[in-house]
Amino acid sequence: MTHLKPMPIIAPPTAETQQDSSALAVLRAAQRAGELVHLEHLPGQPGQSARWPDSVRPEVAAALAARGIAFPWTHQARAAALARAGEHVIIATRAASGKSAGYLAAALSAVLEGGTVLYLAPTKALAADQLKSIRDLGLPGVRATCYDGDSTAAERSWSQAHSNYLLTNPDMVHSALLPNHARWRGFFRRLRVVIIDECHAYRGVFGSHVAQILRRLRRVAAHYAASGGGQPPVFILASATIADPADCARRLTGLDAVAVTEDGAPRAPVTFALWEPPLLHTYAEVRARRPATAEAADLLAALVKAEVPALAFIRSRRGAETVALAARDALDGELSASVAAYRSGYLPDDRRGLEAGLRGGRITGMAATTALELGINITGLDAVLIAGWPGTWASLWQQAGRAGRAGHHATAVFIARDDPLDSYLVHHPDTLLRHPVEPAVLDPANPYVLGPHLAAAAAELPLTEPDLDLFGPAAGPAVAGLAAAGELRRRPSGWYSAGRRRPAAAVSIRGGHGRPVRVVEEATGRLIGTMDEPSAHRYVHDGAVYLHQGESYLVSRLELDDRVALVTPGDPGYSTAARDVTDIDVTGERRRVRWGDADLLLADVRVTRQVTGYTRLRAGKKTREPAIPLELPERTLSTVAVAWTIPNECVLRLPGNDVAGAAHAAEHASIGLLPLFATCDRWDVGGLSTELHPATGQLTVFVYDGHAGGAGFAERGFAVAAGWLAATRDAISACPCEAGCPSCVQSPKCGNGNSPLSKPGAVALLNTLLSAAPAPR
Repeated sequence: MTHLKPMPIIAPPTAETQQDSSALAVLRAAQRAGELVHLEHLPGQPGQSARWPDSVRPEVAAALAARGIAFPWTHQARAAALARAGEHVIIATRAASGKSAGYLAAALSAVLEGGTVLYLAPTKALAADQLKSIRDLGLPGVRATCYDGDSTAAERSWSQAHSNYLLTNPDMVHSALLPNHARWRGFFRRLRVVIIDECHAYRGVFGSHVAQILRRLRRVAAHYAASGGGQPPVFILASATIADPADCARRLTGLDAVAVTEDGAPRAPVTFALWEPPLLHTYAEVRARRPATAEAADLLAALVKAEVPALAFIRSRRGAETVALAARDALDGELSASVAAYRSGYLPDDRRGLEAGLRGGRITGMAATTALELGINITGLDAVLIAGWPGTWASLWQQAGRAGRAGHHATAVFIARDDPLDSYLVHHPDTLLRHPVEPAVLDPANPYVLGPHLAAAAAELPLTEPDLDLFGPAAGPAVAGLAAAGELRRRPSGWYSAGRRRPAAAVSIRGGHGRPVRVVEEATGRLIGTMDEPSAHRYVHDGAVYLHQGESYLVSRLELDDRVALVTPGDPGYSTAARDVTDIDVTGERRRVRWGDADLLLADVRVTRQVTGYTRLRAGKKTREPAIPLELPERTLSTVAVAWTIPNECVLRLPGNDVAGAAHAAEHASIGLLPLFATCDRWDVGGLSTELHPATGQLTVFVYDGHAGGAGFAERGFAVAAGWLAATRDAISACPCEAGCPSCVQSPKCGNGNSPLSKPGAVALLNTLLSAAPAPR
């Protein structure tokens, strides 16, 4: 990988940047110690309009014209024309380019001709936003409804009986529509269009599950189309700009689709600022920077005070709550009430109220997780703060694109966290701002994904030999394995489900963690929020401090059997951080490459993790209090890991002979840099380092996918290991700290309190490893 020199602040003397925008003026005023390390102006572009194709119904064209879309942008018109001609389409243009008008023109025309439309969104909020847009068009005969976990029983019954434009999500298709397809036979017989919105969000294991759900959907749709003498539906996918969108569509749906990538929409000029928080202190040879969340809170408050509507994207639920609370505390009176947090886990009425407040201007500053990243129509935002690397370049531009949606000059600010990847990116603006967007990474053939969906498909309709082609070449062996395990039974007409329970009910497509854990106020029984079980181990264990909408709660007890955490309101004056231990068993070796005396492996592994305790962290204190023990069960994960081993005789010469600290530091830094090479973020993967692992008999460092069966991240790391590990070494070496810091070898998710760590040892260890490695590709 080419390493670029840090660039100076760029302020091109163009007419558009002669005078600072209001947001940029706030940033300049907020500087204390040179935090604004880079500034770049991205020029706007004019739009290119066209006419709707004749195949778009006149009523639809008139309704769109009444909403200001008399002359569509070229990509909207082309997508509509292709879909109306029966071609599968993927529209891959930047955020806020109006992709929805393109698929609406085709889909609504199909409805007015007697067909039905199935719309899939990755979030409930996006589906609700689309429902509002459709209803605002006021087209007679269009009966659009949302069908999701927030729908009442009456609403679901009405949708089943009357809806011809059903807005839902993959979860509901998987668990409700397909297992009960006979009840939806009228809808499926007339199904003409399937819309998959924000399809770039379907990556990793979740994307692999969605790919198999879409194959099951195609099978059921084809069954009813054949019985009614019709044709299978046209698939229209919409995505942020991604690499090779046609391949993404093929992986998700199994269908060839025409990619529409030439963006005809106008683009407002964008000022992109890179912000590095100041150093807080240098003590005991350790450097630490102010948290990105603290900087985001200050900037959000300053923007609200200057009447600049702004949205701050925060990496975690707790972080979003903390930023909103701190921003409110920095403001007075009515201004304080105009700041809110937004994240998953809120109750439906709370979410809708927040969305309406942001649209209507009652809320002018919001701290949100990625739950608000996708294409909800929010106009009037002038600035976006991105607190930490969002995981992919597609997400970076999607989040930045939330500003300037009313056509005004937009400002986006990337605030670097104190970790290796963010520190690297904030000083290499060309890498951050000009790196090509990545392809979607998903693996529908993952055996932990494919097998359960084949079982679910057999319960929906008997599986036949031709059906197996739909599910891919791995389907045959997977079906044989299910039959041998007694889950499928072979009959002359195909394979049938052998169990009484619905197989779909046993599959959690968003992580395999079963039913969510409810967070309940103990005194009143009020439901505050929900989270998955692994998160519950870390964030709502006994004694944890839990934040919700800016309010602190103390967890009195976590009842895993009942899936509930009981909490009481109150701020004890500290936060909490969980401690855990990890062990890895190698269960199989996939590939091995020799690098001199070292080995690089791709292996199947079984990971055992357990939260063993927690510490209390008090603001302003440099040291943590002693850990408080917990008794929580172990959790196991069968997945895939990339690993490297070095013989003992090669590591005896490490500085200070701190072998464990060197391996631990190299593990942390390599996890931090992997997102530069694989479509993941550091929370998608885990790691373990050991001086002597039983399976290898040598010093071994593992980096593993955090999803059952693997998600492709470790495999990608294995393929680009030379470049990835060289970049890791270079990032550690370039950090100006002496003993290691969050910008190089410390990890925010380390279960061992970032101890032991040896920065010089990590560099020496990686030099030894890379001495016989091939040239990076």
